[in-house]
Amino acid sequence: MQNLARRFSWLIIGLVVLIGILASSPSAHAQTAANPLCPGEDVFFNPGNGQDIVVPSGFTVSAFVKGLNFPTAVAFRGNARRFEVYVLESGHGLPSRCNDETAVSGGTFSPSNPFTPDILVFNEGGKFLRGPLAKPTANGGGLLPHGPSIDIAFEKGFAGGRLFATDSNQAIRSPGAQNNSSRIVIVDPTSGEVTPFISGLPTGDHPAEQITFKDGWIYWSQGSTTNSGVVGRDNGGGANQPDIPCQDIVLSDNLFSSGGTPEVKTSGYSPFRTDNRGKTITAFTGALHHGVCDGAILRARLDSRHPENTIEPFSWGYRNPYGIRFAPQDHALRGGLFVTENGEDERGARPTNNAPDRLQLAQQNPDGSPDFHGWPDRFGFLDSTQAVFNPVGGPGDDNAAAVIGKPVQHVLAFPPQPVTAPLAIEPSDVAIVGLDFVPDSFVGGPVKRGAALAGREGDFGFSKANGTPEEGHDVQLINFSRPGEPLQLQLQRFAFNTTFEQAFIDGIRGINRPVDLKFGPDACAYLVDYGAVRDFGQSDPAARFCPAKLLNGANNPAFPACLTDGSGPLVQLPGTGVIWKICRTAAQDRRDRDDD
Repeated sequence: MQNLARRFSWLIIGLVVLIGILASSPSAHAQTAANPLCPGEDVFFNPGNGQDIVVPSGFTVSAFVKGLNFPTAVAFRGNARRFEVYVLESGHGLPSRCNDETAVSGGTFSPSNPFTPDILVFNEGGKFLRGPLAKPTANGGGLLPHGPSIDIAFEKGFAGGRLFATDSNQAIRSPGAQNNSSRIVIVDPTSGEVTPFISGLPTGDHPAEQITFKDGWIYWSQGSTTNSGVVGRDNGGGANQPDIPCQDIVLSDNLFSSGGTPEVKTSGYSPFRTDNRGKTITAFTGALHHGVCDGAILRARLDSRHPENTIEPFSWGYRNPYGIRFAPQDHALRGGLFVTENGEDERGARPTNNAPDRLQLAQQNPDGSPDFHGWPDRFGFLDSTQAVFNPVGGPGDDNAAAVIGKPVQHVLAFPPQPVTAPLAIEPSDVAIVGLDFVPDSFVGGPVKRGAALAGREGDFGFSKANGTPEEGHDVQLINFSRPGEPLQLQLQRFAFNTTFEQAFIDGIRGINRPVDLKFGPDACAYLVDYGAVRDFGQSDPAARFCPAKLLNGANNPAFPACLTDGSGPLVQLPGTGVIWKICRTAAQDRRDRDDD
C-alpha cells in the first residue's frame, strides 16, 4: 500500500497543484451578473483585485469597493490618515427597456432599486459607513428618480463644505418629459437631504454633468442635447429639446433627414420637423434661465441667494464637454480649465463616423464672452465636411440611405466667432471622461510633474472598433511640457486590461467602463468603473445585447425574442460597478527620493 501511495504521489501532488491553479484563476470563481428586467443578458463579473489590469512599474492597483450599481463619481472629505469616500450611484442612465426603474420589483421608490440614484459612504479602508443617501422618494425628496445623476463634489475639496451633485430625469421614458430636467443640488452628507441649487437646465443626449469650483463660482459641463446639432429620432423619437446656443447664430441652408413617409427634415438648433434654414437663432433660445446654453461650460455664483440669476457661459462650441478640472497655477496651462470632450456618434439625423474626442482649454474672452470651440461644424481640427467623417451606415442612423458616403453638412452658415482649436485629439469613440491632475507624490516613472490622468470609458458599439488593439476602457496619462516652454502634450495608456477589452467580454479581472478618476487625500487615484453594459456590438460582437449564447455556452432561451420585444441596447448590469485604487508603491517613493 505504501509503495502504491508513493507510486502515485506525483499524481496526488499534481492534482493539488492543478486545483490550486484553477482556484486562483478567474474562471474558478466565475460569477455572473444579470439584468433583472431582461433575462439572458448575463455577463461575467469577477473583478478580484484587478490582477488583469496593467499599470506601470512602481504603481499598484486594487479593488477599493466592488458590487456597485453604475457609479459615476467619487468625492472625499478628510485628511490623508482618515477620510470618507462618497460614491455616487447614477441610476438609469442608458436608453433601454431593460433599465426601466419603474418596472423593478418594489417600484420606482424601493430603497433597493438599482436603477435609481443614491450616494454610498465608505471610510478610507473601504468599509461601508452609511447609505444609501439621497434615494428618491415618492414625496419628491432625494435625487431625481429617473436619472442619471452624474457628479458629486465638495465645494472646499477635502476640507468639505457643501456637497453638490448633478442630477436629471434624462432617462424618463415619456417622450419630451426629460427636457430642462437637469439640476444642481446640495446634498446633506449625513442625512442625504437634497436641496435644489439650480433647476431647469437643458437635458437631452447629455444632462448637466461634472462640477468644479474656483474663486466663488461653481462651474459645470452642460452637454449638448443632441448627438450632432440636429434633433432626430434618437432624441426621444424627436420629442426632446433642441440645442441652445450661447451666442446668436445663423443657420445654414441645410436640412437633415430622419426618413419616414412623408420624409421628415429638420434644421439644426430647431425642434424636430422644423425648417429654419437661413434664420438667426438668438442666444439662450429655449432656455429657462438667461445665460443657459448647452455644449458649454457654465458657471454661477456660490454665494447668491438666487444662483440661477447669475448663470453665464464660460466657454462653448463643444459636443459633450464632460471632465472639467482647473490646472494648478504653476502649470503649463497656467491655472486654466482643462476639458475632455466626447465626439459625435454614427446615429441620428446627422450621423458622423470617425469623429475624434478632444482635449480642450476653456477660457473666457477678454470681454467676458465665452470662447468658441467649433461644434457642431468642426470636429477637432477638421471641418465636418471632410471625407474622413462620412457616415458608413449603422443601426442608430435615422435615414442611412440619405447619408452613407456623403459629407456631413454644416448646421451653421458661419461660426459666431473665430474657432479655438483643441489642445489635442483622441481616437474616435474612446469617450474620454473624468480627469484629475496628479499630486506631486504620485510623480515617478512615466508620470511627470503636472500630469493628468483621465478615464476613457470606451465605445457603445455604434461603429466598428477604433483600432487593433482598441483604445478605450482604460486610463490615459497626459503629460504636459514645463511652464514657460512651448505647450506640448504627451499621451499614453496608463492603466489597461491585458486584453485591451472590457473585462466582461474576456472573462478577466479588470476594467469595464471607467467614467471618472479623482485623487483622494491619500494621493491615490480612485478610478470609477461604471460596470458592464451590453451595446450594439458593432465594435465587438461579444458585447452585443441579446447574445445568442449564455456564459456557459448553452443556447440563450431569450434569443431571438429579445430582438423584437423592445429590450434593445444599452443594457446596464447592476452590481458590476467597481472603484479601483491606484497608488505609488512605498519602495518606488524611496527610490525616487534617493534619486533626487
